[in-house]
Amino acid sequence: MQAWTARAGTGMVVKASLRGRLRNTSLPKTRALLPLFEAVVNAIQAVDVAHPESARIEVRIVRDQQAALKFDDKPATPADAGDISGFVIVDNGEGFHDRNMDSFNTLDTEYKSAQGCRGVGRLLWLKAFAKVEVRSRYMGPDEEVLERVFTFTTQDGVSGEIVRNSGASDTGTEIQLQSFAEIYREQTPKSAFPIAKDILEHCFWYFVRPGGAPHITVIDSDERIDLEEVFADYMFDASSRQDITVKGQLFSLIHLRLKATSRPTPQLNWCAATRVVTVENLSGKIPGLHGRVKDGDTEFMYACYLTSNYLDKSVRSERTGFDIPDVTDGTLCEAEPSLSDIRTAVLDAVANYLHANLAEAREAGLARVRNFVDKKAPRYRPILHRIGEEKLGIDPGISDRELELHLHRQLADLEAEVLTEGQQVLDAEITEDEAYSEKLQGYLDKVNDIKKSDLAAYVSHRRVILELLAKAVCADRNGKYSKEEVVHRLIMQMRATSDEVRTDASNLWLIDERLAFHTFLASDRPIKSMPITGSNSDLEPDLLALHLTDVPILVAEGEKMPLATITVIEVKRPMRNDAAAGADKDPIEQALNYLEKVREGKVTTVNGRPIPQSEQIPGFCYILADLTPTMKRRCKQANLRITQDGTGYFGYNESYKAYIEVFSFDRLLRLATERNRAFFDHLGLPVS
Repeated sequence: MQAWTARAGTGMVVKASLRGRLRNTSLPKTRALLPLFEAVVNAIQAVDVAHPESARIEVRIVRDQQAALKFDDKPATPADAGDISGFVIVDNGEGFHDRNMDSFNTLDTEYKSAQGCRGVGRLLWLKAFAKVEVRSRYMGPDEEVLERVFTFTTQDGVSGEIVRNSGASDTGTEIQLQSFAEIYREQTPKSAFPIAKDILEHCFWYFVRPGGAPHITVIDSDERIDLEEVFADYMFDASSRQDITVKGQLFSLIHLRLKATSRPTPQLNWCAATRVVTVENLSGKIPGLHGRVKDGDTEFMYACYLTSNYLDKSVRSERTGFDIPDVTDGTLCEAEPSLSDIRTAVLDAVANYLHANLAEAREAGLARVRNFVDKKAPRYRPILHRIGEEKLGIDPGISDRELELHLHRQLADLEAEVLTEGQQVLDAEITEDEAYSEKLQGYLDKVNDIKKSDLAAYVSHRRVILELLAKAVCADRNGKYSKEEVVHRLIMQMRATSDEVRTDASNLWLIDERLAFHTFLASDRPIKSMPITGSNSDLEPDLLALHLTDVPILVAEGEKMPLATITVIEVKRPMRNDAAAGADKDPIEQALNYLEKVREGKVTTVNGRPIPQSEQIPGFCYILADLTPTMKRRCKQANLRITQDGTGYFGYNESYKAYIEVFSFDRLLRLATERNRAFFDHLGLPVS
């Protein structure tokens, strides 16, 4: 294997391992064509020196001919082309003269470092290709054109080098990248045009620089693609250059207005050494910029190419990223630009450049937010004025779900901001000066807005529950009704107690607002499993609520407040019509039986203290069932009175000391909606 060298800063030569260096060189599969791009950029730099006026470069695609053989008369398609086995890059540049060759043989050479060259391109060749053949003509010391031929492999490095008189009159180089590794070949486009577009994308800076790019042609058998023509198809309007300064470092932006079909998203191209290193999607990062940009009656796609000596010095050797921290504030590198600093400055510059074009899109995005908040998510209305326009400039075509998530993130950020400010207010010394008063008032105003948002969210939740319940009690397209479990879950989670779920997780307000003030609530659980009943019964009421008080309540003139109430709620399937006498079929009798079993167990407080005369505890039984003929018959048998609107029954059972009320689902929905209508109207929520 040929000896390779690496030069230290003192001029000392140290030995280097090509294999070791290749092992430490990264080439992601997603960047499979990067070795080809490096060869093309090398060719551009070579022709810039030798023939700036008549520079030409050819990129020839080499295919496995055996794989391309066809044995039928069907027209050929791109899929019929042989697999790509390599590329040949031909230029009429300065060639591999002695100094270029010495640089090629030296790892981490400083030669051409001023042009951003890192000497990594040839290493990337060997990451993706097993063998590289080089044939180059250059001007020798005696003004004669010499030819240098050599082979470059991982095993032998540079081998078989021959230098001879070429007998030609012009200079130039042919690089053959051979035996494309399968892992990278599989990630490469199969046809010539996508490859040509990728080359153009990577070398775009050369096409928009003063003087333009050399004439580059991509050749695939009989197909020839002129990159100048591809570039012309990209451009919507002339480019514009702008310089900005970030923490003392100069950055240059090239603003491009490309044809709308040129690429799917607006992009920021981070460049180093005249090459694209990383591509960042700008969609959503600038208010109003979400894709194509309007210009009168037409549209264009925006792209920005960012260059800087600072980026040239900071690019990683493989040119797949930058050694620049995301944030430098509060670190030893605070005086240097971070990626966040650069990005913020660039986005501001782009926003100013596109300001007039994005005005309509910005307003459409804000209108989309306002419409969504007014009609579907009023909880965000109190905080909208606290969210910056740059965060509300959403894509008007965004889905409701995505918009809800976006607004929720803004609310979460505001809540985190309030927590921080609250701690600062608490830590600050209380004074009467105006600055402290303003800080305190600002904090309290934010807290107030967030609390309004929380209340609006709860009211919106109630409307959703009502809508779900309305759907649950209606027949489906097959004429079938939901089972009891569906309605039950809307009121409270099944087989759970208030010790296991949050208080606000139940929706007892559907029946009566007072039911929210319970001490213990059980849903579809055996009575004996409820710690405050003291009962051994295996009966499972749909819902059982107890409101207990631990300490005596003193009231004037001997008046006594009830120390406890027991509420039983029985839910039946919508339009069920099989009610009959007996505890198995009569929901009214079932509810009274549950009440009796609880009382027999001697009800206790949460702390385990007995309640005197628990058999006298008032009972409330609510039956949720449609008034089918059999259900009406059971209500009459129980001596219940029909409500004035005919949608329910009510009455008092002296024997059980229980108030009984039967709600049809229509009545339940109507009464719950009427109780909440004032809140819905205040928030602008539609009510059917």
